[in-house]
Amino acid sequence: MFKTMKNYNKIALACCSAAFGLFTLAGCEGGEIFEVDAPDWISDKVQEIEDANSQTDEDVYTFGKTDFSSGWWTDFSKYYVIPDGRIFTAEFELHINPNATNTYKNFALILTNDVDRGGEGYKEYGAIRFDHQPTGNSEWGDYIDRSYVQSNLTFETDTDEGIEKLGGKVTLTVDRTINDFFVVTMTNGVVTKTYEQPYELENLNAEESNTNIRCFLVVEGSYIDFLSSKIGTTGGSISEDKNPESMELRDVPQYVNVGTSLEEAMAGVTAVVTFEDVTKTVAASELSFYAIPDMNTPGQKTLVAAYNKTFRGENCDKPVMANAKFEVVESIESIEVTTPPSHTTYYYYTTKATEALTDRTMAFDPTGMVVTATESTGKQRVLDNSRLTFSAIPATAGTHKVTITAGEGIIAEVSITVQESQVSPVSYTGTVGATDNSTGFLQAYTDNFKVAVGETKSVSFTNYSNLSGNWNNFIVALRKNDNSLYYWLRADNYGRNAADVEIPFPHSGTQWVNQTWEEWLQSMNGAEVTVYVTNCGNGTADVQIEMIGNDNQLDTQYYLGANAIDLDDLYFALSVDGCHLVFE
Repeated sequence: MFKTMKNYNKIALACCSAAFGLFTLAGCEGGEIFEVDAPDWISDKVQEIEDANSQTDEDVYTFGKTDFSSGWWTDFSKYYVIPDGRIFTAEFELHINPNATNTYKNFALILTNDVDRGGEGYKEYGAIRFDHQPTGNSEWGDYIDRSYVQSNLTFETDTDEGIEKLGGKVTLTVDRTINDFFVVTMTNGVVTKTYEQPYELENLNAEESNTNIRCFLVVEGSYIDFLSSKIGTTGGSISEDKNPESMELRDVPQYVNVGTSLEEAMAGVTAVVTFEDVTKTVAASELSFYAIPDMNTPGQKTLVAAYNKTFRGENCDKPVMANAKFEVVESIESIEVTTPPSHTTYYYYTTKATEALTDRTMAFDPTGMVVTATESTGKQRVLDNSRLTFSAIPATAGTHKVTITAGEGIIAEVSITVQESQVSPVSYTGTVGATDNSTGFLQAYTDNFKVAVGETKSVSFTNYSNLSGNWNNFIVALRKNDNSLYYWLRADNYGRNAADVEIPFPHSGTQWVNQTWEEWLQSMNGAEVTVYVTNCGNGTADVQIEMIGNDNQLDTQYYLGANAIDLDDLYFALSVDGCHLVFE
């Protein structure tokens, strides 16, 4: 669409040249000037020039099924390319299903690099949906920080009332005109949601010189009548600037070698600064540091940090301060493992979900291990394991050396034995979830199935879905025997932990490789599923899934190295969300 706009500019320039030429000729013939009663074709050209300069496109079209049947990731708007230093503004009518019962049945803005969706090198910054549910999934993506989202309408769950408030004429802006800021605003006059990121977007394009981003809209259970769009240079509205109120330091080193400057020692420190109702993380380069009493002698020290900027980066009225403890120590000459780790045998299992992985690794578990350091003075001290780094372990049977590193060239080794786990099925019969697929998220469970150290447990069932969304399928819940949750993991390559944070460990699936997400979803109604859970013995668990759809196509999913697991208290259960499961 914006290539057309560029053509408008070229036409405008040509028209301007023609018009100026006519002015000159008229002046030569009698000094006449053009007035409002100039010939119609000239008036038309003047209007065309004004239209081109405004960079406005009527951009009238509809997307999404008008019977409200659009599933997630099935109906999309056009692409809109937004250069750096420009602002994109769109107006459209958002039609909400009057019978909608879920708050997510509206639209989402998808922000990407300058590549077609699914094309080679395509990358997403993330998504911002019009509804706002802090404990749910209303914003996501590696480059979207949810702490910068604000809305005057918040839903506690995705079944709260009030989704109708999101409908009507919506104005959406994506603003790249403010230095060191990135702002998204969506409002219909009743609900206003903003994303004010106090730093610019990282360039995800392959060519550094290309600083464009793209955006597009996707609907679910709704449809949109697009009315207009515009790329301009005038910044959009942004909320009033905020002064800092408090600050918390992160990543303060526990030990610092004698002779290290304070600036060098604290280079990796960050601070979470609170500004009224929003926070942001700032780097060490934006902080002022002081060490009390000094950095010159060994011993306990107090780090004092100050920050004196507003949310937008202006000088604030009153700086905020925070402090933390660290210790200045003599430099380390060598390290030795004086007590081996508590667990030195790890386990893995291979299914069709992981058989093609050639670089699969396992994390080292330092629980119980004691590492003693010898300082340059000859003095010895025990190092906190959090100070050390550890090499990964290949997920292959045998004995593997783990390299423990305390600094450049300061290493020790410990041996770990890796064995292949043996699988055994669990016994369970019956149905989980209402057979009309009306049971909500995590509202029904199977029994808990225990997975002891080194074991792999499997369970098979038939999955039936209401086909509303990719998430309306089975859920694997990793938890303790008292039902407290470690993680919930979905069939469609997504999961979160008990604190509602997206999972940090590797996961992937084949659901979209040979088909679309919609085709995969359709195949899951009646799919035969087998779930495998392995207690790896290193404080992590592996979950692997094989799904044979109603089209007889095999799809797989894996979640490897689910961490922070009590290896003596690992259980799993199957749950639902708009689906039901049949066990025989």
